Amino acid sequence: MKQNNQLTSLEFLDHAQDLVFYGRTGRGKTHLAIALGVKAIGQGRAVRFCQTAELVLQLGKAKRAGSLDQILKDLARADLIILDEFGYVPFDIDGARLLYQIIAGAYERRSIIFTTNIEFGKWGTIFADDKLAAAIVDA
Repeated sequence: MKQNNQLTSLEFLDHAQDLVFYGRTGRGKTHLAIALGVKAIGQGRAVRFCQTAELVLQLGKAKRAGSLDQILKDLARADLIILDEFGYVPFDIDGARLLYQIIAGAYERRSIIFTTNIEFGKWGTIFADDKLAAAIVDA
């Protein structure tokens, strides 16, 4: 019961802690993440919701266009970043490095909620790099 209260009180945001909602497709991970995001907005916190694959595409485009800093600054203003469907679509090493930049930049500064159906041990396949995946899991 205490854990549930910590979740719904959004206490994890005060400590810049991350959450991983892991489970099979159709179990409500995204709905739960959105509900927490809406509650955070209601408390006056800045929230960004991103489909992970789409974010990686946007980051790559922005890098090529020389506008990556704009996206990074926008995400840096958020108290909570929701990365939905994390790992549903693998990305190349450049995309993985860009996403790592977002995740590492959030470390101890803002919270991230990951929704995924991929267990931690297989995150290396998402990032095309086991060392990069290990660094993200440890962050």
